[in-house]
Amino acid sequence: MKLFTVVVMMTAILEVHDVKKSYRLGRVVVPALRGVTFDVEEGEFVTIFGPSGSGKSTLLHLIGGLDRPDYGEIMVDGINLLTLDSDKLAELRLKKIGFVFQFFNLLPRLSALENVRLPLDFAGFPEKETAQRAEEMLKLVGLEARVNHRPTELSGGEQQRVAIARALINNPKIVLADEPTGNLDTKTGWEIVQLMKRLNIEKGQTFVVVTHDPHIAEVADRIIHLRDGVVEGVKIAPRRN
Repeated sequence: MKLFTVVVMMTAILEVHDVKKSYRLGRVVVPALRGVTFDVEEGEFVTIFGPSGSGKSTLLHLIGGLDRPDYGEIMVDGINLLTLDSDKLAELRLKKIGFVFQFFNLLPRLSALENVRLPLDFAGFPEKETAQRAEEMLKLVGLEARVNHRPTELSGGEQQRVAIARALINNPKIVLADEPTGNLDTKTGWEIVQLMKRLNIEKGQTFVVVTHDPHIAEVADRIIHLRDGVVEGVKIAPRRN
């Protein structure tokens, strides 16, 4: 009787290799990242955890193509970001990356529906299709009754749900979240954490979340500890039944 070993190959949706980044403050050069390396597999929920000043947000901005590293390589869905010009980077962000920020970044004069549909509007989708998909996304995050409300008419948690719906509307390969609970109270922040994890499981969406909130670390598949611009350690979360 022959025994066969089945090898499951996991696909890395994000590859970060020896990334370095410094900033110049007058005559002083301040290193933010000193050589960061890690991969994220498709469908993972990964948190980048560390204290203020550890380089978390800088790293997320580089992964999202909002800034360029001084050295190293960043691959998103097999595409080397350093080979892209600004127009190609913008196209990649539009098609493959969703962003969730601490301060929501919603346009105050637009309704929840109009804010959510913005990425599809920029991509040139027909108006009827963008409206329908925006309604579907708002329903997915539990805001079907608030589609016509403006940000000032929504609570902080509701505004963050709108931001998450907007990040997911283009069905991105990867969702990048920068301190998504940092501007929320503890209870509301935990609700947002649970929402992101539910979407990660139900939609198979890859999440990379920068945070110093231990609640987000609780639901992560892996926790990458960053300190002083280097990876201090990686913790794999225990499997949950």
